Amino acid sequence: MLTSALSPVFHAYSETHHPLPSRHVGVRYDRSGNFLYEPGNTIVCHLTEGSETQAAIIDLRSLYLDLPEVERLAFTPVSSLHMTLFQGIIEHRRQPGFWPADLPLDTPIDDMTQIMAQRLARFQAGPSFRVGLVDLRPTGMTLDGVTEADKAALAEWRNRLVDLFGYRHPDHETYRFHITFAYVIRTLSDAALLEWQQVLGEQTEAFQARFEAIELNPPAFCSFNDMKHFEELVVLDHS
Repeated sequence: MLTSALSPVFHAYSETHHPLPSRHVGVRYDRSGNFLYEPGNTIVCHLTEGSETQAAIIDLRSLYLDLPEVERLAFTPVSSLHMTLFQGIIEHRRQPGFWPADLPLDTPIDDMTQIMAQRLARFQAGPSFRVGLVDLRPTGMTLDGVTEADKAALAEWRNRLVDLFGYRHPDHETYRFHITFAYVIRTLSDAALLEWQQVLGEQTEAFQARFEAIELNPPAFCSFNDMKHFEELVVLDHS
């Protein structure tokens, strides 16, 4: 059976395992892949402009566009490519654990962004870190610290931000760093996924052989209206 040949990692993108539409359809994007108004804020590291790894990542994203059933994915613009270091708040996720505990859940997003930016004035940045590619998936790149010291540095940043902002996501300890290329509108057939699996496996090995680490800008607190653009408001230098 085709399904048995799929890596468990790819089951999340399989219509056999997940036949229902993505929970983001109608909230983050529509069925045609158009992004919708979904304001919030976040802390990300954008790709370093003009770097060798930025060019290689853009090439990888272009390769995705030639794979089967790609119309089932909603691609973000190249200019939006980034690694999320710490998730901020977002309009459709106003609930405890995802929102500063000392602020009302109905506070307008713009007010929240202003308050959180003010809190960052007393933030002590974490140590420097490097991240590298773990694997490629239909939605983009999975990342992690290059060394154990880098992984510890990433964790330290995230823990300091929990203390500053006053909320801790349920997946705080298990959060998987990533660079998003696209979101799933509709999961892929197993036949298509087998081709994706082969191509992305080959490309993962090629990228890892070429680059130990991905060149990223310093973390920045950003605001956004949708998933197409993340406006840097406060840049957080490494300590």
